[in-house]
Amino acid sequence: MTTETDSDTAPPVRSQAPADVARRIEAILLIVDEPQSLVALAAAVGAPVPALRQAVEGLVADYDGETGGPRRGFELREVGGGWRLYVRDEHDDLIAEYVGGQAPSRLSQAALETLAVIAYKQPVTRSQVASIRAVNVDSVVRTLLARGLITELFTDPETGAINYGTTDALLVNLGINSLDELPHISPLLDDGSDGFDAEVLR
Repeated sequence: MTTETDSDTAPPVRSQAPADVARRIEAILLIVDEPQSLVALAAAVGAPVPALRQAVEGLVADYDGETGGPRRGFELREVGGGWRLYVRDEHDDLIAEYVGGQAPSRLSQAALETLAVIAYKQPVTRSQVASIRAVNVDSVVRTLLARGLITELFTDPETGAINYGTTDALLVNLGINSLDELPHISPLLDDGSDGFDAEVLR
C-alpha cells in the first residue's frame, strides 16, 4: 500500500519512448548554460544512459538534416565531455550583427557587479562568480554575453564548466587600452564580503 509520504517523494513516471525522451532532452538543453554530461542529462530527464545516448545521437542527426528534415541553424555539440546547443559557425556574423544592432541599455547594478568580478578574476566560471556574489548569475551572464562584454574563453576538460573573460568591447566602453589600467581593487574580491565601485564600470 502506498502511503501519502511515498506518493509525495516518488519521482514521476515518464514515458521512455524515444521521441518523448528526445523532447525532454531538448527542454533541458534550452535552459542550460554549460555542457551537460550524458549521466546528468539521463538523471534530469528520467531515462537510462543508453536510451539517453541514442536520443542525443538522433537529435544530432536531426539538427544536421540527416533524417530528411532541414539542416537547422543550431547544432547539438559535444564539448568538454558534455552536450550543449550552439549556433552554427556560419551564422556567427549574423548573430554579431543582430546583437550589435540592438539598442543599448544601461547595465543593471547586478550586471555591473558581475562584470567587475569577471574582469578582475578572469578566467572564471559562472559558479565561481555566483559564489563571490552569493546570488544566481545565470541571467546576468547571458546579458553580458549578448552585449559582447564577456566571452567564453574555454571549457574545463574535467568539469565541463565554461570559463569566462572580458572582451575588447569592455575596454572600448571603459576607454582603456588594457585590463592593467583597471583600478587596483582586486583585494576587495577575495571573499566577496565587500562591495564594488559600480561607477568604475559605468
